[in-house]
Amino acid sequence: MLYIVATPIWNLEDMTFRAVRTLKEVDYIACEDTRTSGVLLKHYDIKKPLISYHSFSTELKLDKIMDLLKDWKDVALISDAGTPGISDPGYMLVREAIKNDIQVSPIPGVSACITALSASGLQMNHFLYLGFLPVKKWRQTLFTSLQNKEQTVVIYESVHRILRTIEDIIKYFWENHYIVVGRELTKKFEEFKRWEASEVLEHFKKNTMKWEFVVMF
Repeated sequence: MLYIVATPIWNLEDMTFRAVRTLKEVDYIACEDTRTSGVLLKHYDIKKPLISYHSFSTELKLDKIMDLLKDWKDVALISDAGTPGISDPGYMLVREAIKNDIQVSPIPGVSACITALSASGLQMNHFLYLGFLPVKKWRQTLFTSLQNKEQTVVIYESVHRILRTIEDIIKYFWENHYIVVGRELTKKFEEFKRWEASEVLEHFKKNTMKWEFVVMF
C-alpha cells in the first residue's frame, strides 16, 4: 500500500498520531530530502529505510518505488513540509500506483495553503490555488486572465520574488487591492499582513524577509 502522509509545515507538534503510527509501521519512507525528513523522523524515533524522491528524480527512482509496492511492501510518501503532491512531484507516484491497482491511502494533515487561507479572513468556499507562479513565460498572461476573478487566489512565493509579485498585483489589480500575506506559518514569529497591496509592498521593502510566503488576493 502507498500512504500519502502529511507532515508539519514547521512546528513538529502539528504531526498527527496517525501519521506517526503509519510512518513507524511502513517498510519504506519516500521523501524529498532525507536530511530534512531525518529531523522529523528522529524527533519521533522513527527508524525506517529512506528513499529520496523529488522534482529531479528520474523514472528509475519512480520504478524502484513501484517495484517495492508491487512486491507488497508498504511505502509512505512524505514531503519536506505539508501535504505531498502540493507543489511537489508526489502526484506522479500516486498516479502510477493507481494505474497499477495499488491501494493509495491518504493520512491527512497540514498544508500551507489551507493553513494560511483559514486565517486570512478572505472567502474560503471558492478559491483558486496556483502554487508558485511562472517566473517569465505565461506570467503576464496568467495575471491578465485573473483580472475578472470572482474567487480568492492563493499562491506561494519565494523571498527572492515576493516584491515583484506584489508589484504585479498592484499593476493588474491596482494599489488599493486588498491582499493577505502569510509568512513563517506555525513558527514562533508567524506573521500575517492584511492590507492594501501598496502597504504590504512598503512593509516588505523595509523589513528583512525569510522563508516562503503564501499570498492571497
